[in-house]
This record gives sequence, C-alpha cells and structure tokens, in this order.
Amino acid sequence: MAAAIKALNAKIRSNKYTDYFCSTHFWGPASNFGIPIAAIADMSKDPEIISGRMTGALTLYSGTFMRYAMAVTPANYLLFGCHAINFTSQLVQGYRYLNYWNFGGREASLAGKADKAKEETIGVVGKVEQKLEKVAENVKGVIPK
Repeated sequence: MAAAIKALNAKIRSNKYTDYFCSTHFWGPASNFGIPIAAIADMSKDPEIISGRMTGALTLYSGTFMRYAMAVTPANYLLFGCHAINFTSQLVQGYRYLNYWNFGGREASLAGKADKAKEETIGVVGKVEQKLEKVAENVKGVIPK
C-alpha cells in the first residue's frame, strides 16, 4: 500500500501542473479567496453593518501578506492576487464605513429613508381614499333616499 501511494505521489509530482495544483502554493490562496469574495459581496449591503476595526485589520493583513507573497521563493502570484483583491475591497469597505459614520452618510441615508416612508404613506393614503370613495358610491346605490 505504501508503495502505491509513493508511486501515485511520484506521478503527481512529475507533472508541473498537477504538482502546483496539489501544493500549498495553490490551496492556501484558493481557500483564502473567501475573504475578498465576502468583502465584494458586502459592497451592496447597508454600510451600517461594516465593522471599522475588522476592515482596518483585514486591510493591514492583506497589505502585509501581499509583500510576503512576493518575498517567498518561488513567488506566489496567486496569493499576491488574492491579497491585492482583498486589500482593494477592504479599502472600498473602509471608505464606505468612514463615509457612513464620519462624513454625513448616515444622516443622508436616514433622511432618504424618511422621505421614502413619507412617499409610501402618501401613496397608501391615496389608495385608501380611492377605496373609500368606491365604497361610498356602492353604499349610495344600495341605500334608498
């Protein structure tokens, strides 16, 4: 059994593509890509849920490990790309956080939500008035004078 595993490993390692695919140089960045994917997915969500501390930590983490990805031998371009995407995504999230909490974005968002609620209320009131007019017409037709 050990000889079979050794032979399979030798076959995998003899091909440069399968050797790369079966290495930590591939699977480390591949599993790490969940972080930038989550950051990109969160860009369409409300900025109120963004954690400023976590965004800052992930920005520093990715900035540091972009350098590490190029410093190791051989250079790990997939890891570099993963951290470059994450670094950029976290910078955008950081901007959204600062804009929302420090630069008036929260007030504008709340004012926009209040205006939308006001418009919806006016629309509902108009619909209720129309229904009441129809009911009043139906009642006039049923009740004799």
